[in-house]
Formats: sequence, structure tokens, C-alpha cells
Amino acid sequence: MAKLSTCLWFDGQADEAVAFYTSIFPNSKRMGDAEYGPDTPGEEGSTMVVDFELDGRPFMALNGGPEFHFTPAVSLVINCGSQEEVDYYWNRLVEGGTPVQCGWLADRFGLSWQIVPTRLGELMSAADPEARNRVMQAMLKMVKLDIAELEAAAKQ
Repeated sequence: MAKLSTCLWFDGQADEAVAFYTSIFPNSKRMGDAEYGPDTPGEEGSTMVVDFELDGRPFMALNGGPEFHFTPAVSLVINCGSQEEVDYYWNRLVEGGTPVQCGWLADRFGLSWQIVPTRLGELMSAADPEARNRVMQAMLKMVKLDIAELEAAAKQ
């Protein structure tokens, strides 16, 4: 068992969310689950928690009820090596969700994601402060990040 993992709170959608997320990420799987028993806060026999891995990293999905919701204050970041990866993760995770800005989206469960090309970090750490600013200004106008447009902004 990992020393550190992430617990995601759902209102009855833990099974659906785990199936959705594990279908998107390679090296991902449902590990196990536990059900609510008698005299517990959930409906007896319904899923309480699901342990799963996304790209080999441990997570837990908890059917905790309607009390808490995801906010953009916490997001999961996917670092992508190519535009194809950006497009793949963006297109899959935004299904039924909401595109936001600057590579952020909220999936259909309300969980926030940042789909970030690794090239952005390289462009933002360039020696030329004017180029960095142009990249930042270009990024601020984007919803899904576009590597070619970011690179073009750096070269202007």
C-alpha cells in the first residue's frame, strides 16, 4: 500500500468514475472495493470505497454523499509530451464536462484537471522575458492548450 494517495469524494458515482478514469489512462485498474454494511451512513450493500490506480498511481474513490463537492482549488495535472497527448486527454476528460481556460477543464463529475504540454514549461522558462510574456499572453487566450500556437508566440 502506498504511503500517500488521493481520496476523491463522490455522491454515489464512485463506480462510474473509476470505470471512466481507468478507461482513459494506461497502466490503470480497479484494485478492490468495500461496501457499506448495516448501521453505516450508506445504503447497505452499496459501494463505499473503490481503490484504483491511474497510470500506476494509487487513488481511492469514496461514495461519501452530497455534503462535499470538488472545486477548482484542487486539480489533477497531466503533463503531456505532444499535442496528440494533449488532444487525447482533453477530448476524453471533457466528455460531459466543462472546458475552462488555460488547459483546465472540469470533468463530468466536477473534478478539475489541467492538461499541460511539457513544452509550456520549457517556453515559460526561456531566457527572454519578452518571449515568456508572449507565451503567457497566448496561453491566457486559450481553452485547450495548443503547442504550435505557444511556440509561435514565443518566436514573434
